[in-house]
Amino acid sequence: MEFGSEALARLVDELSRLPGIGRKTARRLAFHVLKSGDERIEALAESLLEVKRRVIFCEVCHNVTEQSPCPLCLDERRADDVICVVEEPSDVLAIEATGEFRGRYHVLHGVLSPLDGVGPEDLKVKELLARVRENSPGEIILALNPDTEGDATAFYLQRLLSPLGVRVSRIARGIPIGGDLEFADRVTLGRAIQGREKMGS
Repeated sequence: MEFGSEALARLVDELSRLPGIGRKTARRLAFHVLKSGDERIEALAESLLEVKRRVIFCEVCHNVTEQSPCPLCLDERRADDVICVVEEPSDVLAIEATGEFRGRYHVLHGVLSPLDGVGPEDLKVKELLARVRENSPGEIILALNPDTEGDATAFYLQRLLSPLGVRVSRIARGIPIGGDLEFADRVTLGRAIQGREKMGS
């Protein structure tokens, strides 16, 4: 056993399952929990349970929300003719922080990754196509991370969307190759939205 405590070992195992948390970080977090007061740990546990109880996915855009449709989808001041497609809910927060986009969103909940067994059926692609057919937006902006999986997903979506008569654009390359939208600064991400380029012919 890694520790003299089975409970501590289990906590480390559970924490290390979180994305971006290796065993070393998981051990550090576990010992922090051990040293923290009961009140603080109970508040943490309650907040985790509350998120699972209250947070759902919007039936329209698939962003995280506590009501469906979400406030962004219900906001009548936003433009209906532009839909920005992102990988994760965290990307919506990043783009909203720029103040440069006032249209609608669609969250895919991932990207195509055959090596990881993620195909189109695992993403909200079918729902995106249904929205486009139903609402006939003028433009779809693909705001996907500029990495191999993001590029592959963007080109796959462009092939599906172009025959539907919608303009398909991609945010400009102000984002470093291999970077994440979530961690881009507001100015860079804002300029990438403004400088988006049409995909395809």
